[in-house]
Amino acid sequence: MRIGLTCDLPPAAPGQVIGLLGGSFDPAHDGHAHITREALRRFGLTHAWWLVSPGNPLKARQPAPMADRIARAQQVMDHPRVTITDIEARIGTRYTAETLAKLTALYPRTRFVWLMGADNLAQFDQWQDWQWIMENVPVGILARPGDRISARTSKAARLYARYRLSARASTLLGRSDAPCWCFVNVPMRSVSSTLLRRSGGWGASGGQQGAAPAPQG
Repeated sequence: MRIGLTCDLPPAAPGQVIGLLGGSFDPAHDGHAHITREALRRFGLTHAWWLVSPGNPLKARQPAPMADRIARAQQVMDHPRVTITDIEARIGTRYTAETLAKLTALYPRTRFVWLMGADNLAQFDQWQDWQWIMENVPVGILARPGDRISARTSKAARLYARYRLSARASTLLGRSDAPCWCFVNVPMRSVSSTLLRRSGGWGASGGQQGAAPAPQG
């Protein structure tokens, strides 16, 4: 079935290289913004999209309402080349591989790069259709504290070792054909969504207190 673009979906010009950072962003924080800026610089991206995912029905704890999470994300990541979008909810995808398959069909003249932290690479082989992701979309890995060794020795890293792009050539990733992945070390920040929720700065029922990947497997 052919999927048609609608005015509700973010625009993308032919030839753009768009990095995709998925997650619940519950809440978004400066760490997300930091790795996005690093990805734009290190992987040869023209733009980046934050894919704010719907709630995971398999988890007891549901995230804050989508509107609250998007509003927070827009405050945290105010950048002319970054788009905050709920496109996964709009196109009805639940897993990362499904999202990427639909996006490549929706935007056939756009190049996408999947972005994730090194902690995700360490357990990437547990994701739904993870090999399809590796073989169809370039993947940019950004190191996080404590996850570098486990990521580099992971099943995904071993199986696709010959397709790894060196960090020195990282800016070529966006124009490379899959399978291709690149691991870069960047200065990381220790803030996390979990810590922000526990601190009380993000309400348990959703939203900031006092304010008016889809599971990735």
